[in-house]
Amino acid sequence: MRVCILGAGLSSLTLAKALVNQNIYVDLYAQKKINSLNKSRTIGISKNNIEFFNDAIINVDKIAWKLKKIEIFSDNLRKEKLINFEDNKNELFSIIKNENLFDVLEKSLSKDKYFKKINSLKNYNFLDNYNLVINTDFTSPITKKYFSIKILKKYNSFAYTTILKHEKIDNDTAVQIFTKFGPLAFLPISEKETSVVYSFYNKKNENINNLIEKYNQKYKILKIEKINSFELKSLSLRSYYHDHILAFGDLLHKIHPLAGQGFNMTIRDAKVLLEIIISKRNLGLNIDSSVNYDFESKLKHKNFIFSNGIDLVYEFFNFERKTNSSILSKSVQLLNKNHKINKFFTKIADRGTLV
Repeated sequence: MRVCILGAGLSSLTLAKALVNQNIYVDLYAQKKINSLNKSRTIGISKNNIEFFNDAIINVDKIAWKLKKIEIFSDNLRKEKLINFEDNKNELFSIIKNENLFDVLEKSLSKDKYFKKINSLKNYNFLDNYNLVINTDFTSPITKKYFSIKILKKYNSFAYTTILKHEKIDNDTAVQIFTKFGPLAFLPISEKETSVVYSFYNKKNENINNLIEKYNQKYKILKIEKINSFELKSLSLRSYYHDHILAFGDLLHKIHPLAGQGFNMTIRDAKVLLEIIISKRNLGLNIDSSVNYDFESKLKHKNFIFSNGIDLVYEFFNFERKTNSSILSKSVQLLNKNHKINKFFTKIADRGTLV
């Protein structure tokens, strides 16, 4: 069996590694020039997903910083926690720098006999030679031809990312603040470093450093690294596949970063795709477009529900921001005190939808 993957981002490398671990040949096609990764970007991986990643893809414990608490605040109830997720025995989330994960995956794949990276790409006539084609490349003509119909939402916001250098502390708690300017997340990545993601409403802002320092309550900041920004959008494809070509990663679904669930959705997708392929191989069935049909059938409704759930959270706090009322925050605070409800939302954040 031979699989073609278009694109060379984290989603592509993650899936490629999962497939070669099953002794499946993977040819990864990428453009010659690959933009350098944003050094201030990090990803959060839930406990359930990090276990799958370590077992089925590659062990990343050495580059992951484990979080045991997640605290959520809002401007309207500044000093009172709205939501508190905590597990003193196990981590809730692991935070990894994008560039570190990229390097680990790329280094491992470069040594694997089942993997081949091809940088030159003149046409796509070769695609019929593969059992499956996985497309993660937004710039590919395949994308424009088969995967252009989607539900797209522009948030009229920019996400700002940076790394804080600070004095050493016991740094195992992530903090999310729904400020009047937009959601702001402090995501620890070591005892002396913390990643920041600030989703700023409506327009670009040049005073992000000042705002970070304003909302920072626990770090003695020594340096704020270079700030990068990108426009925020969410999308969901109408159709996951065309014949034996499957869309994957951010090309398939993209969500607001406020809950740190984008890459988690991709990992869950990879797990399901792997299960389908392994099951068909064990039964002696062909690996063909039926894999893509099964993949869409299993995941499309779940991903749609989960994506809309994240968007609902965004709109909930956006409405509160506009009304300048604390009633909604107090309602969330009250619900969080119910142990069963807190446990339920913790499980969804860890595993995705429960349907």
